Amino acid sequence: MIGRERETAAVAGLLAAHRLVTVTGPPGAGKSTVAAAAVAASVSAGWECLVQVRRQGSAPGRPGDLAADLVTRLTGAPPAGPVAPERAARSLPDAPTLLWLDDVDPVHDECVRLVQQVLLRAPRTGVLVTSRRALGLDAERTVRLSGLRYRPAPEDGEGPAPAVELFLRHAPTGHGAPDPESVAEVCRLVEGLPLAVELAAEQTAQLPVRELVRLLRLSQTWLAGPRRAHRRHRSLRDAAGSAWMLCDTAVRTVWARASLFAGSFTETSAVHLCAGGAVEPAQVPSCLVQLAAHGVLEVRGEVGAVREHRYQMTRLAREFGAERLTARGEFAAAALRRSQRWGQVAAEAESLWERGAQSRAVRLVSEEYEELAALFAHARTEPSLAPAALQTGLRLWFWWVACDRAEEGADRLLALLPHCDGSPLLARGQWLAAWLSARTAPETARALLDDAWWASVLAGDTATVGRIAHVQGVLALQEGDARAAAGHFQLAADTIPAHAPGGPPATLSLAALALAQLRYAPAAARRSAHRALAQAGLRQDAWVCQVARYAQACTDHGLGRPGRAWQRARRALADTDDGLPATHGTSALRQLLADIETGSPARLELPAALVPHTAPLPAPRPSDREIRLGRGPAPA
Repeated sequence: MIGRERETAAVAGLLAAHRLVTVTGPPGAGKSTVAAAAVAASVSAGWECLVQVRRQGSAPGRPGDLAADLVTRLTGAPPAGPVAPERAARSLPDAPTLLWLDDVDPVHDECVRLVQQVLLRAPRTGVLVTSRRALGLDAERTVRLSGLRYRPAPEDGEGPAPAVELFLRHAPTGHGAPDPESVAEVCRLVEGLPLAVELAAEQTAQLPVRELVRLLRLSQTWLAGPRRAHRRHRSLRDAAGSAWMLCDTAVRTVWARASLFAGSFTETSAVHLCAGGAVEPAQVPSCLVQLAAHGVLEVRGEVGAVREHRYQMTRLAREFGAERLTARGEFAAAALRRSQRWGQVAAEAESLWERGAQSRAVRLVSEEYEELAALFAHARTEPSLAPAALQTGLRLWFWWVACDRAEEGADRLLALLPHCDGSPLLARGQWLAAWLSARTAPETARALLDDAWWASVLAGDTATVGRIAHVQGVLALQEGDARAAAGHFQLAADTIPAHAPGGPPATLSLAALALAQLRYAPAAARRSAHRALAQAGLRQDAWVCQVARYAQACTDHGLGRPGRAWQRARRALADTDDGLPATHGTSALRQLLADIETGSPARLELPAALVPHTAPLPAPRPSDREIRLGRGPAPA
């Protein structure tokens, strides 16, 4: 026994206090091993008889099979014909007896009836059950097993984590000491499942551990060990297949279709993706419950709580289900439904952002981001899905910018743009990719803007034309040309229509205009900052509002009013929305406060809203007026 001491003690303690204990868990979790250790640890509980009945095989059993096996075990002779549960219960000895029903999944329904009769007709008998799902009886106490820990914890002391220790115990000797980090990665990839850890350890007789890591990152269903006693333990595919055989057609269909989920998902998303054909939308929730009972799904959160609970499929079940989905020829259709679903999620998040519920928008995207990332990754290899994926990426413009994910967003958009020639979204995708890459790849950004500008002008898309001008201003500001940047920002502020969806409002360009004007025309900068703060609906946009308030505080500081600038910056920090990422402008405000308190001139740090990946503003070129006033070096 490695890493199961706590569970073994829990089962032994429950056996001493209750008549019915069930050990549950997914295939390969070690339920029978834990039950055997708990039985051995509870010999002092006063049992005079131990009766073990273990089911063989994975196919569903016939009615009366389990009761017949129990009678055979008690009498030594197989009965003629089916056996009623009542007769089997009466056959138990009138003495303190522990009845151990092992691996009863193929006869689960009959086991429920048999245990009911045992509890009713054999009062001196306790029952221990190992099954993937609980029996659901009132007297039942359950202990659920999951994967072993593969990360070290304080209780491990100097030793390795339990999953790593199990791997090292089963790895063949004579091949050298395996790399500890690679072993831990193997255990992580198989989610600490004991059967998978043991099968992976046996592979090191032919494969180095690092090669094993590479193969497991691709798939784990190929792991096998033919010398095992039980057929369903000879490979991970057999272990998953044993659960598949016990599901009806609708549950199998939902399992296969839900394998497209890369992370956790809600019941609503599952209905959208899994319904269709012979599976009605109303059937999907019950199928999810059955899959959770079989250990295929894990439930995250509380069922029936205010926030909707989520499901997470184990990696083994996901790979097995994907194989079944591909074999059925449904993968392409399911991938299309996934694209439609997460396009709707992105549209909902963008709508929340524009309506002022920005923290809710960020939370929604963060909860569903694993699925969105899987959608983008699949669209790279499936050009037909690229336009829909590009539209999803455009709707997430606020996520890339406000959550410090500009580099990732640029990579994903640049990978999709070559597959979207002729799409009306191409120019918008080029604009957003240019904005996200303005800091790290300015030359690439300029090339994208040139192509996007012509297409937007010909299409009459004034919102995109204005946003292109905003990015051109960002590029000029990064080069230190404040006057050119101000011209671009002024054009953007005058061109972007009010309430134009799909990108930042004109208020952001006004705030950027104030920051650009501050170095050569402080009075004009102050007017631009006031114009930005006077825009209708600004208070609903906490993200842009903070940038505008930062610009106003900077203009006050530049005009020699440090006290007022300090107060404005402090109030802006106090009004920060805690639900938004910390990088959405607070660092620039804190730097401004530090400059004011130390008496230093403002550094004019560019907020992330202007240039993703916040960067200090390069020193601008001094104007003639500044040179005359002695505020900048004279030209050579």
